[in-house]
Amino acid sequence: METIVKTKYWHALKDGRIQCDICPRECKLKNGQRGLCFVRACEEDQIVLTTYGRSSGFCIDPIEKKPLNHFYPGSAVLSFGTAGCNLACKFCQNWDISKSRQMDTLADMASPEAIATAAKASNCRSIAFTYNDPVVFHEYAIDVALACRHLDIKTVAVSAGYVCPQPRAEFYRYIDAVNIDLKAFTEDFYRRITGSHLGAVLETLSYLKHETDVWLEITNLVIPGENDSDKEINQMTEWIMSALGPDVPLHFSAFHPDWKMRDKPRTALKTLQRARSIAIINGLNYVYTGNVHDRSGDTTFCHECGEELIVRDWYEIKEWTLNGQGQCARCHAMCAGIFAAEQGDWGSKRVPVKLGHACES
Repeated sequence: METIVKTKYWHALKDGRIQCDICPRECKLKNGQRGLCFVRACEEDQIVLTTYGRSSGFCIDPIEKKPLNHFYPGSAVLSFGTAGCNLACKFCQNWDISKSRQMDTLADMASPEAIATAAKASNCRSIAFTYNDPVVFHEYAIDVALACRHLDIKTVAVSAGYVCPQPRAEFYRYIDAVNIDLKAFTEDFYRRITGSHLGAVLETLSYLKHETDVWLEITNLVIPGENDSDKEINQMTEWIMSALGPDVPLHFSAFHPDWKMRDKPRTALKTLQRARSIAIINGLNYVYTGNVHDRSGDTTFCHECGEELIVRDWYEIKEWTLNGQGQCARCHAMCAGIFAAEQGDWGSKRVPVKLGHACES
């Protein structure tokens, strides 16, 4: 059974259709139709969210898995998503959730208060909207974030950043940290591979960096033959440096064949290392490799003296030399980020959590 919630980001068109204004896709719908995301629908001449309170599952993860390496490193985060997505990425690695057209994918039902209480009881420092993009479950995500604030639980978003300005401003008032998936740095890739546009994502990145206090990190999934050229990596990292500054952490993540791009090979470690080198040459202070075993690419280095500040092996923290103020113990330079006085000790564990009750199909 679906849970229907009215939304406010829409307007009526002269031809009788209703335009959804949550994202730049601007789906124009007649009564009974759903947007590309599948979960926002037109009913009784308004846009409604059909999946409020329903989740594809809950799991406690290391915060580094989001990935966020500079937001309470080593801490535990309660992760969950719903169903649907407002992009059409051919390489989607959560396609069974984000591209689901079956509401029985949503196996768990939980109120915002139940989610916040579960995070607190599990000693999670934060909750994360992930697995699918929180843009499409905007109203549910905000209510969860509000419930978390009452219990001093931080809120993390993992998003493609494809959202309109007004709902973006509302959403990020309640978010403490975000990882934006910058999928490529050409309009051709965005249009052809994701069915969206690069410009709106760059606007979101600039907005987050310059108009909010939200901690920001970026992920780039490197796909062989699509967005892995030195030229594109150079252009992207030059833009990040000039538009966002040197202290926004950048994660180059390895692709594996999935959904509609099973013909592509996995990303080679040397490709990620080459991309990381280009980014560092262009002035970025914190550059990582992901989805591969690369201890150097997992480690946080001091941008001033090169000291190893946080040594990681996959999601395990092996060494920690930051002092209680987030400074390098050797040269006392500040490491950009949000840190606790001591490292977290969650490690690499992934623990499924059962909340609420099973949804009716």
